[in-house]
Amino acid sequence: MNDLEDFRAALRQPPDEPFAEPDLAKIMAGGARLRRRRRVLTGTAGVAAAAAVVLVVVFAVQLRQPAPAPVAQPPSPVLSTTSPAPATEQPIGDVVGTGIRNPAGEVVIYARAVDVPEVPGVSFGLVAGFRSGTSLRPVLATNEYRGSDRSFGFHATDGGEVVQNQVIPVFGYFAGPAARITSTVHGRTVEAQLARWTADPNVVIFWFHPDVVPNSAVLSPLTAYDADGKRLTK
Repeated sequence: MNDLEDFRAALRQPPDEPFAEPDLAKIMAGGARLRRRRRVLTGTAGVAAAAAVVLVVVFAVQLRQPAPAPVAQPPSPVLSTTSPAPATEQPIGDVVGTGIRNPAGEVVIYARAVDVPEVPGVSFGLVAGFRSGTSLRPVLATNEYRGSDRSFGFHATDGGEVVQNQVIPVFGYFAGPAARITSTVHGRTVEAQLARWTADPNVVIFWFHPDVVPNSAVLSPLTAYDADGKRLTK
């Protein structure tokens, strides 16, 4: 027998032990918990609609389309200014203006309370949306789905896609003294823009401009540095 025939013969052998029946209830419960992690929002009240959940290793990588041509390295990040939240939403802390504008308004990022009994260590998540005048429209909500939402490191990284016909940049937050966050696109270092969360200055919200990072599929793992340039993540 050749190698291929040996392989086929092995596949035909019954397993040493029978497979156990799948625990459908447990699988469905786990899926429900994960579905709470990422939601596409519609309407001014932020009603949740069905959305695919992407499991993350360090940061969200969603394979959507071929990588585009190399992009220019952006300027060094600057801590963004923030502004009080409009009365139409109930963010925790200030709304962060990204300076990214499109027909829907300025892209903004803010924190919002999360109450998921299965994950008691998660009390907030991030929302990306649009601000036009005093109107605030949430579009994409994301949060940590296990452990603590303030454990050291990157959390709730999402975006890098078109939602409701509008581009949502790659965004997320870092729990810790991050003063600089970088990644690479086609071998070139790119810098994230940063803003400290006014409700907890140990949490740093970050985002990448779509002109620099057109989608999350082109990113390498994220890296954070402190104010002295010391690398905080592996």
